[in-house]
Amino acid sequence: MTTKKDSKAKAAKPGSKTARKSARAAAKPVDAIKLLKDDHKEVKGYFKQYETLEDDAEKQALADKICLALTVHAQIEEEIFYPATREAIDDDDLLDEAEVEHASAKQLIAEIQAMKAGDRLFDAKVTVLGEYIDHHVKEEEGEMFPESRDGDLDLKQLGEQLAARKAELMAQTKM
Repeated sequence: MTTKKDSKAKAAKPGSKTARKSARAAAKPVDAIKLLKDDHKEVKGYFKQYETLEDDAEKQALADKICLALTVHAQIEEEIFYPATREAIDDDDLLDEAEVEHASAKQLIAEIQAMKAGDRLFDAKVTVLGEYIDHHVKEEEGEMFPESRDGDLDLKQLGEQLAARKAELMAQTKM
């Protein structure tokens, strides 16, 4: 027997775990840097998990999840965070490097998406993508984020924009 309370709780939940997480993130204001670091941590976990997989179907599903998460993350950084940071800090070289790193990652993502798990070089490409991302994250978290925090940025307002755009992009992919 289902109570009123039970049916309300079930009706209010968006479909997937990722959709619920995105909806929660959009609902409460979060510091932009915290949001981006949380994304970094999540994707790092995906790469670690990928290393343990042997089944091609599981590898394919996780590689798809990695590619989507990175694509959305890169898009919100490029559309919102990087332009705001470029205005707030005096380090164009750092932002230029980040954009070039994004371009390299996007190229590798496109190659992975054009392949299937089990194809020659599929695992190698996912591994190299993880290495690119690890390097990129170290630079962002070690250099760009501290400079951004010291700059004249409203990180809460920027976080709200990032969360809303991320939720919008995730909803478009039906995740």
